Amino acid sequence: MYPRRSTQFTATLDRIGINPFIYVPGKILKILFKQARKDKGHIPVCGLVNGNPYRQTLVKYSGAWRLYINTSMLKNSPKRIGEQITISVEYDPSDRTIKPHPEWTQSLRQNRDAKKVFDSLSPSRRKEIVRYISSLKSQASINRNVARAINYLLGNGSFVGRNKV
Repeated sequence: MYPRRSTQFTATLDRIGINPFIYVPGKILKILFKQARKDKGHIPVCGLVNGNPYRQTLVKYSGAWRLYINTSMLKNSPKRIGEQITISVEYDPSDRTIKPHPEWTQSLRQNRDAKKVFDSLSPSRRKEIVRYISSLKSQASINRNVARAINYLLGNGSFVGRNKV
């Protein structure tokens, strides 16, 4: 799905902390809100950055809607602050559900204490763990990281850069 010309604009790449982003113009936000049938929460979008396709999530932060521009969208984006870029954006209705790896699901079934802690985590933390394990390629890294995640949930060790549950 490629955005219509009416949702194309130029913007200056800005930064919050280390995160490059652009502000989305109000008239385009209105189009996105209508397409998404909402004007709150995260809005999945897709489009083109300088002619290259991307998929991202539009978020509201400190009262302003921002589209964060990561390095997969725009090469060396953190070093390009202040640069004018051409953006097109459109609501992306495609399913972005990440299915948990079968070994992760099985491990949680086998360990009720870990499952209880996992279920008590915030949705974003659960998604972070599922996404990480589901993205692994080799069986050895899947086995190693499933064991590390279970230990983390049981209060032993760290996982995905966190020491405490």
